[in-house]
Amino acid sequence: MTSRTGQCHCGAVKFEVTLAEGFSTIRRCTCSYCRMRGAVVASAAMGSIRFTRGEESLTSYRFNTGTAQHFFCSRCGIYTHHQRRSNPHLYGVNVACLDGVSPFDFAEVPVVDGVNHPSDTGQATRRVGTLRFDPAVEER
Repeated sequence: MTSRTGQCHCGAVKFEVTLAEGFSTIRRCTCSYCRMRGAVVASAAMGSIRFTRGEESLTSYRFNTGTAQHFFCSRCGIYTHHQRRSNPHLYGVNVACLDGVSPFDFAEVPVVDGVNHPSDTGQATRRVGTLRFDPAVEER
């Protein structure tokens, strides 16, 4: 288990989270909302996020079936986490909000098919690609 602290951009929302499987669950999604948001997320069990400041500053957004609930800071607009549609007992936590972590720390991020969502198809979550980050070597 990996415990981390995190916050939104302005610091109004601060939290502690336990990632039961560390960063082995990182992913991106192709659904319309995630595609526009562009965040890399890691999984956390329901109840594993503890807000140390500003939970009242969070607002949420739901679309389509209304099952998934996406949370973001009402001051700076940064997405912190969401309750998953595919498993409402799990959160997806924005790794960019975790202290000392960047989405660019991961050379490869699995991309899952959110357009053909498992809740709609009855099939297992399907990996449709890999997002790769290859840091440029500084030329001298």
